[in-house]
Amino acid sequence: MRFRAAVLRSYEDRFAVEDVLLNTGPAEGEVLVRIAGCGMCRTDLAVRRSAGRSPLPAVLGHEGAGVVVRTGGAGTGLTVGDHVVLSFDSCGHCHACLGAAPAYCDSFAALNLFGGRAENAARFTDATGGALAPRWFGQSSFAEYAMVPARNAVRVDPALPLELLGPLGCGFLTGAGAVLNSFRAGPGDTLAVFGAGAVGLAAVMAAAAAGAVTVAVDRHVGRLALAERFHAVPVHAASADLPARVRRLTGGGARYALDTTGDAELINDALRSLRPTGRLGLVARLGATLPLEPGTLDRGRSVSHICEGDAVPGLLIPRLTELWRAELFPFDQLIRTYPLADINEAEQDCDAGRVVKPVLIPDRPPPA
Repeated sequence: MRFRAAVLRSYEDRFAVEDVLLNTGPAEGEVLVRIAGCGMCRTDLAVRRSAGRSPLPAVLGHEGAGVVVRTGGAGTGLTVGDHVVLSFDSCGHCHACLGAAPAYCDSFAALNLFGGRAENAARFTDATGGALAPRWFGQSSFAEYAMVPARNAVRVDPALPLELLGPLGCGFLTGAGAVLNSFRAGPGDTLAVFGAGAVGLAAVMAAAAAGAVTVAVDRHVGRLALAERFHAVPVHAASADLPARVRRLTGGGARYALDTTGDAELINDALRSLRPTGRLGLVARLGATLPLEPGTLDRGRSVSHICEGDAVPGLLIPRLTELWRAELFPFDQLIRTYPLADINEAEQDCDAGRVVKPVLIPDRPPPA
């Protein structure tokens, strides 16, 4: 099967939209999905800084949504014509997966970041037969089609705007899940969100839906304006004595804080913004040693990493779509769509902060 996809051939290259070949149909437990739209996530762009650990050439993209066009057997639980949102891959049988924590799967890094499933290595090539890396996050959805494990695919209502739903599989899932799953925030709780990008603003929206009082911290005035639109109190990251200001706004300190930046100075500010026994969640991958300043973990404060919003995608994604229907999680207001052919423009706009969440729309392929 031949279709168009955005291929990254080296860490320095631009994406090249070209023909690729899928050499087999879906195996048992897999589905072939015609992609309606795929979000661009910071993790896709971080491949350029992965020090060679993520294999190239590859088709990236892991926030896909589309329509099932073929299935690999009756055991997939999906049928042709189903609308699905695609999320991260997991093994399904380790202790974490069996314990409803698939984001902490024993094989998460191998399956999603550093090579994928070995049995896929020869199935996906460029038009000349050159090997492409196995599926990125089980998807490789910067493309017109994606072959995915059925476990990655979450059925959604066909009345929803399918082309916009892909970011619910990762970026928006992460921010909202941190609030709703990890913190279990509710009415009267206080939350400080450091970094008002796609993940941070999803957390702000989820906190508002849960009835929590939220402060949003960022350096970009436009992002702060968005956070205020979603009912957060905006605070510029350069504010004098930032932790004290956040503590005042949250009545003595936030119960929860979420850092989406990975910036050591802001992480220490976030810890100082907490009330006693408060909890800080980190979602960004740290690129260096994190020095904690004296006193930041005193009085019962704690810090932990949160992966993929502690989510079971099949449970959280439908919950988020219902919140969207109720106008409580307006994630569509963060999205700008681009044709797949304009993927390099989308990357530049994302890097420059001109767009919160780019979503790439493939040219409509013929039926598979």
